[in-house]
Amino acid sequence: MSLDLSPLDRELLNGGHGGAAAFAMGLLARFAEAVGASRFIDIEAAHVDGCLYLGRASLDFVLRMTELDGKVRVPTTLNVGSVDLIHPELFRGRTEDAENGAKLMRAHVALGCAPTFTCAPYQSVHRPRFGAQVAWGESNAIVFANSVIGARTNRYGDFIDLCCAMTGRAPAYGLHLTENRAARALVEVDSPPDGWDPEQVAVAVGHLIGRRCGGLVAAIDGLPRETSEDDLKALGAAAASSGATALFHVVGLTPEAPDLETACAGLAPSLRLHLTADDLRQAARSLSTVSDGAPLGAVSLGTPHFSLAEFARLMPLIEGPRPLTDIFINCSRATLGELHQRGWEDKLRAARVTLVVDTCVYIGALMRVEAGAVMTNSGKCAYYAPANLGAEVAYGSLAECVASARAGKIVRL
Repeated sequence: MSLDLSPLDRELLNGGHGGAAAFAMGLLARFAEAVGASRFIDIEAAHVDGCLYLGRASLDFVLRMTELDGKVRVPTTLNVGSVDLIHPELFRGRTEDAENGAKLMRAHVALGCAPTFTCAPYQSVHRPRFGAQVAWGESNAIVFANSVIGARTNRYGDFIDLCCAMTGRAPAYGLHLTENRAARALVEVDSPPDGWDPEQVAVAVGHLIGRRCGGLVAAIDGLPRETSEDDLKALGAAAASSGATALFHVVGLTPEAPDLETACAGLAPSLRLHLTADDLRQAARSLSTVSDGAPLGAVSLGTPHFSLAEFARLMPLIEGPRPLTDIFINCSRATLGELHQRGWEDKLRAARVTLVVDTCVYIGALMRVEAGAVMTNSGKCAYYAPANLGAEVAYGSLAECVASARAGKIVRL
């Protein structure tokens, strides 16, 4: 398939907008051919995942853009990096890695990117509008933008997301196009297990969708009515971690699914899943690698980054005896500022909470995990932490995480 370049595309390729934009457009043109796109579209914004240091190549790529005096052409937010630039003393890895990680983060800012350093830019002033064409990296951000907001992006990986930001263009393929956004899998959820809150249901459903639906767009019917935006965030993060989910619809809750027929665009689903309470219990159990009662080394919350609403749920839970185990909570700089204004920051620190910004403990050398398992209420963290941290993991509700921290061992409520 030949690539139809607009006059702007040709100007970008030929250096009319600078060497960095030409370099980026050349890569995008080859990428577009690889994915079978015939043209490019304008984007309104980008979210770049590549500020996480994964080796010298990731730094060299961005430094090349800065050497060419590059600047992003659309508003661009940044995903988490490798270090907490506000609290650098938290980093426990090699000095070289910390220095290169910080250098990579600052190099992106030099390109004109906003120093958000959050995996949840959608819960900030940088939230895109419904129907906006954007180029986002980071799996949970992608699935949230598509599903909960109704913006349009594909799963853009490192370098390509930045190339889109540098040019303001993206290949017209995949979920940018209406015909590819219809649900092809139907997921019907029975009554949830007794005593579960909506977040637990969302995590279990998301984990199963990722494992069993592959890259199919799923329409979900039967989630609790009180399912919140943060619950949908947890669902999407779990589904994008255990599988290739980039878009889901929840009938009656998400903007492109007022009813099942609309979500499926009148098409018969090619896959149907019926999830029972036992299926959800088994999915939740599969996210733990240790038994109840095992020693606890740390609690990790905020993967994706904790919202202000999630902190509001947490505050009553930390009242009482001081926990025996450290609690790490990842959040954005904006949310940290809100905590300070509300007087919650001191209360959290008094309850043995370490607030982490700019990064996330499941990818960075921040927690001591030698003393026992890491417990989390995040399906994403539970899925990745065993390999990333070399730690045993326990998944549980937010209340169970706090109760376990207070007891110093894994407990269930």
